Amino acid sequence: MADSTVKASTIEASSTETKSSMITVEVAYALPEKQTLLSLSVPAGTTALEAVEQSGILKTYPKIDVNSDKMGIFSQVLGTKGLDEPAAYKMRERDRIEIYRPLIADPKEVRRRRAEEAKAKKEA
Repeated sequence: MADSTVKASTIEASSTETKSSMITVEVAYALPEKQTLLSLSVPAGTTALEAVEQSGILKTYPKIDVNSDKMGIFSQVLGTKGLDEPAAYKMRERDRIEIYRPLIADPKEVRRRRAEEAKAKKEA
């Protein structure tokens, strides 16, 4: 059974910001054996990249590369389908930024190989 970790942290607003200008967001990252979901309060206008950096998740998982690992909001990859890149996407109340690990194998290549093997078995 996978170990599930849920942590909460709060980023304090500067003295010039009011509580109403803070929003609650989540940062999620998962490994096969462990999932982490961090909830934090950030100033309105915070970008997805800034939220990831402020969450402290990069200290827990140093292998995360914010420059190359893809990120998404509720399974919608940032930088595609009209969504801004993580450095430009402004987080909204209750958004969950997900950090995706690189694929180990190309799914298209795996399907192609599987089809070739099935065809070879059929012909044999």
